[in-house]
Amino acid sequence: MNDSQLQRYGRHILLAEIGIEGQQRLLDSNALIIGLGGLGSPAALYLAASGVGQLTLCDHDHVDLSNLQRQIAHRTSTLGQPKVNSAVAAIHDINPEVSCVIHFSRADATQLDTLIAHADVVLDCSDNFATRYAINRACLTHRKPLVSGAAILFSGQASVFDFRHAESACYNCLFPEDSASEELRCATTGIFAPLTGIVGSIQAAEALKLLAGINSGLSGKLLSINALDMNIKQSTLLKDPLCTSCNKK
Repeated sequence: MNDSQLQRYGRHILLAEIGIEGQQRLLDSNALIIGLGGLGSPAALYLAASGVGQLTLCDHDHVDLSNLQRQIAHRTSTLGQPKVNSAVAAIHDINPEVSCVIHFSRADATQLDTLIAHADVVLDCSDNFATRYAINRACLTHRKPLVSGAAILFSGQASVFDFRHAESACYNCLFPEDSASEELRCATTGIFAPLTGIVGSIQAAEALKLLAGINSGLSGKLLSINALDMNIKQSTLLKDPLCTSCNKK
């Protein structure tokens, strides 16, 4: 770590739980962020500012005017650009030392298998169940820790599924794929702008702790947030013995 890095990351290094060793772990890490919208924007910016050495960014969408209400990695000047390119510009404006690998595509099962195999931590910042289940399966296969987040209306949630431990529950334990869960979209229901910042920042915090070797506070737990009355609660997640994803023979 050079003098510039010691100065840039000095406030992390002062923390006994991180120190120089933990900061070096961050510098040597690769975090995969899937989705560069409301959740992925703050997550990417905080991971970059914190010194994660490589950010692998995956998103298939372009920046739209309606995104700017909450997707803080994007600017009016980047309207029409791929979100991965817009996010890289914001990331490098904060920290030019971060290496960014971009994938301008909707990640399918094959691509996710490759990307997750090379990641140290995965942040699911997507906005649909199909992608979440595919990410969950690939993280299970490669035993990579998954930081999951979601936000709609005034309600948000975050959880960590640390598949390095066999006893970890998975996303499918929480929301079984064969259930009739209703999928809400912010384009039709609306979303409170700061809520995405809250959830995305929580995802960044949990990812940083995992990378630095600090026990994740949300491992095996679900954090639920109601931004309307600011009611925040935690509940324990247990592995479902009948789960069709993490209990396959």
